[in-house]
Amino acid sequence: MDTGFFNGFSRKFLSMDRMRVIQSRKPVGVLCLLAIVLSCGSWGFLVHRTVAQLAIYQLPKQMRSFFYMNKLYLVKEAPRPDTRRNTDPTEGSKHFIDLEIYGDSAAWKMPMSEAEAIRIYTKDTLYRYGTLPYVVLRVKQQLTEAFRRGDRDSILYYATDLGHYIGDAHVPLHTAVNYDGQLTGQKGLHNLWESAVPDLEMNRYQLSDGHKARYLADPAAAIWEAVRHANALLPDVFGKEKEVAAAFPDSSKYHIEVRNGRESKNYSREFAKAYAQQLGKTVNEQLLHSASLIADFWYTAWVDGGRPDLNALLAAPLEKKDKKECRKEYKAYKNNRLIEDSLLLSRSRKWD
Repeated sequence: MDTGFFNGFSRKFLSMDRMRVIQSRKPVGVLCLLAIVLSCGSWGFLVHRTVAQLAIYQLPKQMRSFFYMNKLYLVKEAPRPDTRRNTDPTEGSKHFIDLEIYGDSAAWKMPMSEAEAIRIYTKDTLYRYGTLPYVVLRVKQQLTEAFRRGDRDSILYYATDLGHYIGDAHVPLHTAVNYDGQLTGQKGLHNLWESAVPDLEMNRYQLSDGHKARYLADPAAAIWEAVRHANALLPDVFGKEKEVAAAFPDSSKYHIEVRNGRESKNYSREFAKAYAQQLGKTVNEQLLHSASLIADFWYTAWVDGGRPDLNALLAAPLEKKDKKECRKEYKAYKNNRLIEDSLLLSRSRKWD
């Protein structure tokens, strides 16, 4: 992607426009925002819920039972930060970071510390152009403190939010001003890459790569590496769409939907399939990286929080049937059979 395309005016205008939508509290604004959340919610609800479940199986035994017994909460609530945008005007900027605003190689040059970034760029600038990696570190610390206090509800709350933001950091379009292809005639690309493609392809994805949670000596370096890797995928995200589009007339590239009396133009299923084929394993790999890093951050927060006995926080001791089900799921996970055995909650369960 040619970042030189973004002059100062277009950068400022697009980011302010994004923030106006986030901050709007009028009924019409809320409806528009809800439409954005439903169609372009970060990683899509499907993937956020999927990676939350996969991360549980990667935890050590001392943590796995607690997280497994609270799996339904962790998976169901995984999209919560997206829906929170409806009522919290400060939420939106936590899900992205417009790296090109900060100059060439910003992903390598920006401070890893939020305090240092505020000192250099000001808090208002960070809020306008996104704070995603800094939010991950902030919520990690909140989770660490929750572990230290042995606060069950707070552990689950912050673990869920942390997983969501880490998932967002693996979406390339969350690192760019051109977050929906709106600057390059590719509007709708956001939903195409992170929702439509995985929804079509999930049954063929590899959902286990043998990763086991590891301690992160430098969490800041870990989340920034994830952001850099996602950002480096942008040329393919945009380029592959243009390659596929060359073979699709508009009549088959898009389909029109009417919702509440309003028309919306979205990429067609056929186009999404062709785009997925061109992307290869990219989305699947980002999904796996996301789940692994979530497990790493959960584990690191637990260690930093003093390695509390999580079994003592369970509502009731594990029964034999619970242990049996946990072993069954873990085996299915390792053999990449969660979907075939109807054990992947994001696929097998209908959500309210």
